[in-house]
Amino acid sequence: MRIQEVTLREVRMKLIAPFETSAERTDERRIILTEVVTDGAIGWGECVAGEKPFYSPEITDTAWIVMRDFLWPMIKGQEIAAAADIWEMFEQVRGHNMAKAALESAIWDAEAKQKGVPLSKLLGGTRDEISSGVSIGIKESLDELAAAVRKELAAGYQRVKIKIKPGKELPQVKRLREEFPAIKLMVDANSAYRMEDWALLKELEHFYLMMIEQPLGWDDLYAHVELQKKLATPICLDECIHTEEHARAAVVLGACKIINIKMGRVGGYTVAKRIHDLCQQNGMPVWCGGMLEAGIGRAHNIALSTLANFTLPGDVTASRRYWHEDIIEPEVTVSAQGTIRVPTGSGIGFEPRRDLIEKLTVRKERLV
Repeated sequence: MRIQEVTLREVRMKLIAPFETSAERTDERRIILTEVVTDGAIGWGECVAGEKPFYSPEITDTAWIVMRDFLWPMIKGQEIAAAADIWEMFEQVRGHNMAKAALESAIWDAEAKQKGVPLSKLLGGTRDEISSGVSIGIKESLDELAAAVRKELAAGYQRVKIKIKPGKELPQVKRLREEFPAIKLMVDANSAYRMEDWALLKELEHFYLMMIEQPLGWDDLYAHVELQKKLATPICLDECIHTEEHARAAVVLGACKIINIKMGRVGGYTVAKRIHDLCQQNGMPVWCGGMLEAGIGRAHNIALSTLANFTLPGDVTASRRYWHEDIIEPEVTVSAQGTIRVPTGSGIGFEPRRDLIEKLTVRKERLV
């Protein structure tokens, strides 16, 4: 398979409602789409980098520059046996995993299309449908939060995750447990707390949570080791896991009991699969987190979630939860039982809506 050209597009998409975490509030997404042309097929990817460096050092603008000026020259015109070869070709560039994943995932899509198989099967996926959970941002009032949870449960979602930050954790969880005593509930702090807050975090154990996601520093494995010793509730790591080496350290040192695998955060499918396999070998479950993706990124998350050790409901949700109109067809839907059917068509199994993509595009560059 020879890589012939790449087109980068920045599209701007307004969320149906603002989404707030402990770090930021997002109203509109600036999303880079990657279209990779090979001698056998065209593949699509999506860069999940945010607009501001509050989740990751990467942002939309740095990802564009790195893809155009550094990653593209490394693969331009190259003959490769498989998309799995791309990771080593990018090895000279340190970090910038979201930029790498945006190109690598598109090439995986192209390979699957060239072979006429679903991307999920090319990856080694074993599921025909995946379980879907929902992530709910920080709300102004307890009533608003409860109403949001009620709505998502009615839509069928199997697990509820709420974002928390100092001062917006204990009352929120207490209210939800009183109203919804039996739901699968977890919290996500996005690194909002410090080790000296451990007693506060321990109070959350009264509410039998599935997990506490990324409570401490975004790059602080050691503090999570110490915190997990104090908590019976599993810690799930997200921001701390950028590489296979980080994942191995977290497993061996006991920094967590669950890992959230985001393909963009770790640099693409090749590393995501390695982390998946490492966790599976050590009896540690994983799940797929979300980054407010549009349809192409959402399709890639569905494919990733078919791997055997993705045993917990992920953050892959219906398109209409976030967008008035998505950039793929058909749009992603969730069943009344909280599941998403894995597409059976070749590649990602969804067709990019070129007309809508062009309408939403504010920046475009063809690399040949």
